[in-house]
Amino acid sequence: MNIAALTLSTFNRPVLRPLRQRDFAIVWSAAAVSNIGTWVQTVAVGILVTQLTGRAAWTGLAAAAAFLPLGLLSPVGGAMADRRNRRHILLVTTTGEAITAAALAVLVGTGSATPALVVGCVLVGACLTAFGLPAYQAILPELVDREDLLGASALSLAQYNLGRVVGPAVAAVVLARGSFTWAFTLNAVSYGAVLAGLLLVRLPRNGPPSGDGSLVRRIGAGIRAVRAEPGCRLAIATVALSAFLVAPFMALIPAVAVKLFASGEAGTSLLITAQGVGAVTGGLALAGLARRVGRRRVLVTDLLVLPVLVVIYALAPTLPVAAVMVTLVGAAYVGILSGLGTVVQLRAPTALRARVMSLYMVALGSLYPLGALAQGVLGDRFGLRTVTVGGAVLFALTIVAVGLLRPGVSVAFDDPSPAAAATFTPGAGGAGSTG
Repeated sequence: MNIAALTLSTFNRPVLRPLRQRDFAIVWSAAAVSNIGTWVQTVAVGILVTQLTGRAAWTGLAAAAAFLPLGLLSPVGGAMADRRNRRHILLVTTTGEAITAAALAVLVGTGSATPALVVGCVLVGACLTAFGLPAYQAILPELVDREDLLGASALSLAQYNLGRVVGPAVAAVVLARGSFTWAFTLNAVSYGAVLAGLLLVRLPRNGPPSGDGSLVRRIGAGIRAVRAEPGCRLAIATVALSAFLVAPFMALIPAVAVKLFASGEAGTSLLITAQGVGAVTGGLALAGLARRVGRRRVLVTDLLVLPVLVVIYALAPTLPVAAVMVTLVGAAYVGILSGLGTVVQLRAPTALRARVMSLYMVALGSLYPLGALAQGVLGDRFGLRTVTVGGAVLFALTIVAVGLLRPGVSVAFDDPSPAAAATFTPGAGGAGSTG
């Protein structure tokens, strides 16, 4: 069987099986609608600040504002999610995100928008996301059975990137025939799907809290759990490295379109859409590939292939070539995020899962914006192509060096032992009392 046939054969029932479970299907569908709105806003913000300033550094700063709170506040959100009603946390934070999107629409509509105010609104919305995301991550294993968790994780990333496919296309139409105000209003309205979905699902109550210590002690318990579990430790270190050195290519897509290819809205939408197509394709193929060749092998292959694809993307001479390459980059990158996230979800102690997942988000949410900001500043000075290639090469060298110095280290990516797996609480597909 050739590679093309193998890839096509993975679009089968294993990856779609989690959607048979009612509550996961509701949450997944609601998040898909919301993410389309989110990507409409993401495209609009990137283009708006780039046009207002003409500098890639501001593009990176806007991306930093959207992600840095995940690194700073996710541990607090994780500690809350392990002790409080997760549904209530998500309802409050989602409502707040809708309000910040509406505030952006008002600022632009009244002509009061400045780069600083736009970035400020993005920052507030990201803070709310940081409080809510650990709760969302923690409920995922409660919505599906254990054997469907990788498929559910891949589908979650696929629907996130489905927004990356549809959102930029919608943004292009909205910005061409409407305005930035319409784009931000559309995002505010899209949060209604999440609110409705949360009211429809049935979630088990949180387990008994592990001790009545202070917030700092509860966060410390999560840190100790990561240190004690080699798979969680390795996955979090790996996602941190990729977030800082490779992932900034996503934040700088508007700058690449404007500065390298002299194409604003159209070029930005094309590249973001292409990356989303690759991510959706990779996400849908992931579960089937993992069943055939092994989850660890797929993850390690993605780690080795990704930097090569990023280098080729950075050196693309034309916009169409860049779009093709960023499609492949999207497929490889979603494989890494889904694979590493699944490692953490499977290996984290059940009572500490939200806190451990929040530390995963710390690594991703803090290092990605810092890398985006640094590469944006360096890109203005040395060129976007040079900086993107440099980050990818450093990532590849680090992965190869770790593999040579510590042979067999990737075994930590495998499923936990049967004794450890016994601590996992299987998803009841929505059964149980409501939270």
